[in-house]
Amino acid sequence: MKPVCLVIGAGAGIGGNVGRRFAQEGYHAALCRRSDEDGLRKLVDGITAEGGSASGYLLNAVDPDTIEERITAIEANIGPIEVVVFNLGAQVGNRALSDTNYKTFELGWRMATFALFRTASTVAPLMIDRGKGTILVTSATAAMRGNAGQHSHAAAMGGRRMLCQSLNAELSPKGIHVAHIVVDGSVDAPDTLGKMLGKEKFQELRESRGLENDGLLLPEKVADTYFHLAQQHRSAWTHEIDLRAFSDMPWWNS
Repeated sequence: MKPVCLVIGAGAGIGGNVGRRFAQEGYHAALCRRSDEDGLRKLVDGITAEGGSASGYLLNAVDPDTIEERITAIEANIGPIEVVVFNLGAQVGNRALSDTNYKTFELGWRMATFALFRTASTVAPLMIDRGKGTILVTSATAAMRGNAGQHSHAAAMGGRRMLCQSLNAELSPKGIHVAHIVVDGSVDAPDTLGKMLGKEKFQELRESRGLENDGLLLPEKVADTYFHLAQQHRSAWTHEIDLRAFSDMPWWNS
């Protein structure tokens, strides 16, 4: 029975590449995403074509019981979840205060913070019983500072960061490694940044900053860091780390 790496938010960028990286190392990659069944199947087929083990599930993490039921089913039918990669985005768009209604503001919290809480509440007891486990949480610059138009996103991601600190304080002594990963820059991902900018502008950005320029975060390289974090010895666990391209100014200087 293979150990399982559960990825919640498995798109073609960081999530899918992290799942692939763990599958290359002998894990079963259980990939979950909200929509695009064809894209999900492509990710799973790509991993299996390389000799890895993977399965895919459509999952709307905002809906009641979806996270809890999926974790329970994976544990029962596939194997123990040794690593959770919580990669769910919470960007609701750049909105002025007057354009951010209550429902929109709350949606950011439900995706960024409450869904993580539900995930941890379900998987942590299983990991504690086994005496080990890793929870890797993708975060963003918005977790470190607020900005105009980012009322929902900044509040939600800031809450995600504080939740990770609380989880770490409680779970680390019980053998569970919690890491908060701040992605402080633009990721070369077609189904996140690509959708946000549109196909033409995304390609222009790739040609001016990405590709051979290495000015965009490459998901397959980011995946190497996630795998490293999951293999760290408990005497030297990383709780928080930030990633950016070499040419980007860090969040505290920009």
